[in-house]
Amino acid sequence: MKHAAALAAITNPTVNSYKRINAPRTTSGATWSPNTVTWTGNNRTHMVRVPGPGRFELRLPDGAVNPYLLQSVIIASGLDGLAGQADPGPHSDLDMYAEGHLVKDAIRLPLNLLDALREYDKDALLKEAMGLEFSSAFLKLKHAEWNAYASHFTEWERANTLDI
Repeated sequence: MKHAAALAAITNPTVNSYKRINAPRTTSGATWSPNTVTWTGNNRTHMVRVPGPGRFELRLPDGAVNPYLLQSVIIASGLDGLAGQADPGPHSDLDMYAEGHLVKDAIRLPLNLLDALREYDKDALLKEAMGLEFSSAFLKLKHAEWNAYASHFTEWERANTLDI
């Protein structure tokens, strides 16, 4: 839980990953993806679901995640939590799809890839656990991807910001 924002850089490695995380509520009230750092029992609307003893489901990763890196960051974060006897915060049974907008005190996940990369870069324990050489190369690669995305003029910008 304490590494969630940094984990997002690995678990949600593309620009489009954050469109999923930060999707607005649909007419049905669903977002289908967590956007806050919360946990629950057997309720699929939170970032972490603990349906029974010895089991948990991390609902943060999307389909673009590298499965090998995913396992590594989960293990590194979990071992840190166990070593420090981390408190995961309050348990919640709230339906986050229908009533998540009412939660004011939960930590929000990064809004975009750049925010996630900044969080990863600040997380010394996670960077060391993943390997400093890997972390440096990963950050360099992902910053280049972000810069390529952010440096072009989109059709939306052309249509909505130019006076022609």
